Amino acid sequence: MATGPLDGVKLLEFTQIIAGPMGCQMLSDLGADVIKVEPIEGEPWRLNAQFIPKESVTFLGLNRGKRSFALDLAHPKSREAIHKLVKDMDVVVINYRPDVSARLGIDYETLSAIKPDLVYMDSTAFGREGDWGSRPGYDIVVQAASGITSMVGKVDESGTPLVPPAHADTTTAYAICAGVLAGLFYKERTGKGQKVETSLLINALTMAMSQFDDIPAGNGEQRAVLLAALENARAKGTPYADFLKERDALLGRSAGGNVYYRCFLTKDGALAIGALSASLRAKVRATLGFEHNRDEPTYNAADPEQMRVDQEVRNKVEALFLTKTNAEWEQILTDGGVPVAPILFTQELIDHPVVQRGGAGARARRPAADAGAAVEDERLQPDAAGPAAGARQAQRGHPHVARLHGGADRGDAFRGRDPLVAPASRRDPWLSRNRSSSYPSRTVSGGSGSTGPTSATR
Repeated sequence: MATGPLDGVKLLEFTQIIAGPMGCQMLSDLGADVIKVEPIEGEPWRLNAQFIPKESVTFLGLNRGKRSFALDLAHPKSREAIHKLVKDMDVVVINYRPDVSARLGIDYETLSAIKPDLVYMDSTAFGREGDWGSRPGYDIVVQAASGITSMVGKVDESGTPLVPPAHADTTTAYAICAGVLAGLFYKERTGKGQKVETSLLINALTMAMSQFDDIPAGNGEQRAVLLAALENARAKGTPYADFLKERDALLGRSAGGNVYYRCFLTKDGALAIGALSASLRAKVRATLGFEHNRDEPTYNAADPEQMRVDQEVRNKVEALFLTKTNAEWEQILTDGGVPVAPILFTQELIDHPVVQRGGAGARARRPAADAGAAVEDERLQPDAAGPAAGARQAQRGHPHVARLHGGADRGDAFRGRDPLVAPASRRDPWLSRNRSSSYPSRTVSGGSGSTGPTSATR
């Protein structure tokens, strides 16, 4: 059985929803033994659009390769169990609100006193400090606060902003993975643990790139003009959708002469081409057979005559793409050395050659016959002494969530049992990692300073 570069690393996960689970899943794909702690009723994503009781496609897509157990963290016995378990852990990942981890006794100060070389990855919505440090937050809230929602700038028919994909969550997942890897590398070199922090906000702002930068010589004038227009629009009560159009005009976001890095409608769908260098733009012109002065030294997109020329080029190229199918253009442009891809739907990708040949498709399918597989370790099962225990297992538990509690009441914990998770030899085959198709062991860049997506405290 193949193993990853993190084989032997033990990770205890206290995360829910997207960013934390996805980040820990990446670490599992790299070989870490990830043990997920869930509430008694199961992680919220288990309960979202269930296709079998306590199981959802969303949950499975974010928790591949993990073991899990359910625990009432508010119970004193649970704290004892976690403190015992953490002695054998290399990493803890948590995304609770700042006040919650300390109240539950799973904060860095408490756990590092038990396990001094622990790598503790702490992810919050807005960071631990500042006026918003104690606020709860989800991806949609952080995207709104960070400017990502307005940067994407999509609205419905009534002008209400549309919810973008989970950009803040997914970028934070990579930062979590990178932060843990950095912490483990430091520990390998020094033998010391540390606390690593990241937040949805800092990763959302990182996505904004130059739009978040304040460089007077570079964008100071444009920024000042935009902020003045925004203040004026708010004072007048300008509708959000109307100001988006004004903003785009101020920032020069109109299409102009852009026929090189955009999407086009075709005879049977749509595609995207990407040509950001002069050499690639020349290939676009040569392949499609049109002339354009875009890369000449005298080109000025703001010149009225140039704007007229650019519009004519745009009209010509847009009409040209409508004459052939996606497949025809994909062949023509690929032969011409132009980066191109048809616009596909996620649901059709599982059998698409680009996914299958890239090795991702093997991880996307799960046999339905495994849906009832259970962790077979009596230490984690409810007491079998009475019917009440079995009833609670049916109501609150799940074969994939081996419960530590076992009395007639959910507060009666352990009854002398060793509060450990199931051994590796008895993992749930439904959730056990697929080593034959693990992700490549590439690390991701995320920064390690206080201004980057992750910051370390030692």
